[in-house]
Amino acid sequence: MEKITSFTINHLELLPGIYVSRKDKAGDSVITTFDIRMTRPNFEPVMNTAEIHTIEHLAATFLRNHDGIKDRVIYFGPMGCRTGFYLLLAGAYQSCDIVPLMRELFAFIRDFEGEVPGASARDCGNYLDMNLPMAKWLADRFLKEVMDNIDDSRLIYPENQE
Repeated sequence: MEKITSFTINHLELLPGIYVSRKDKAGDSVITTFDIRMTRPNFEPVMNTAEIHTIEHLAATFLRNHDGIKDRVIYFGPMGCRTGFYLLLAGAYQSCDIVPLMRELFAFIRDFEGEVPGASARDCGNYLDMNLPMAKWLADRFLKEVMDNIDDSRLIYPENQE
């Protein structure tokens, strides 16, 4: 069986950042999958499920309500390795195209106060597994360490792929 593209990325060289993981055709449309990498794979601890779950709820709510993008959002959700998230948008994009949106998103998460949207037994299958303070801390760290001085090293996958 062939390795899928995401398994050919050298995760030992991958820094936290925003990357185009792939572009797929769906009929006449293009869907761009972004790799929103929040922790450095295999070098630092992964995120716990509670903060991932909180970020997922906040980000999905933010993106699906954002006037500039809501009609193009296909999916936002966590990576199984717990180092980041996937964002799927209808359309052909480059990583740099969504930098302003990601700044806005992570500032929203960092500054969020109140009840996490959908964090109730009626609305979510695991509503008790939430950690808003840690989600806010991770969003702030991502803004400071990645977004404040983002460059090609955090927008384009490392060259040494298989």
